[in-house]
Amino acid sequence: MYYFLQFSGLNTQIQIQEEWADYIDRNYEIIQGWVELNLIQYLQRRNPSVPGIVDKLYPPKERNLEKVKKYWKMLVSIKPVCEIYGENSLNEKNISIDHFVPWSYVAHDELWNLTPTTRSINSSKGNSLPDWNKYFPLLCKMEYLSYELMWEYPEVHKAFDKCAKEHLNNQEIRHKLYQSGLSEREFSGRLEEVMFPVYQSAKSMGFSSWSLRT
Repeated sequence: MYYFLQFSGLNTQIQIQEEWADYIDRNYEIIQGWVELNLIQYLQRRNPSVPGIVDKLYPPKERNLEKVKKYWKMLVSIKPVCEIYGENSLNEKNISIDHFVPWSYVAHDELWNLTPTTRSINSSKGNSLPDWNKYFPLLCKMEYLSYELMWEYPEVHKAFDKCAKEHLNNQEIRHKLYQSGLSEREFSGRLEEVMFPVYQSAKSMGFSSWSLRT
């Protein structure tokens, strides 16, 4: 396929056979896809605790959380809601959607890892992990409020279903967290089973702990 013209470290030169050069040129996109697939598989095998490597290497050009934001706007219009970090009252104008475990680690927009906050707090938190002992109990209360309203109001349930089509891709987790009839204690325990291993894994990878400064 090729032969070496000279060996000189990073300046080593190769000559590709003409027929192979033509083949590569005509099939470049297929070959590139094959190389990238094998690179991703190689990295994933050697980093089993890191989720979503493909999305880290090739992040989506746009992450659309508008359906999640619309869902929470509906909730705050029904019942007063305070975000979990500074306990600020939320309204339809100041809502921003935060990834509890940073997106740069999880590389997904699953509903159970998203919580409403304000734009300024979301910016302040950035790429950090919220202090688990301080904020996870508050996250549970927030998520359970969503769960209760979803089962109480048909219009909220419809909005939830629209979100779930894009933001609940694991059916096992959806059944585990959002089946009817769960007490707050049951819901919180199940949410912890889902989130804590992800949180600990992110922590072990060096994501720093964060608390809101007041």
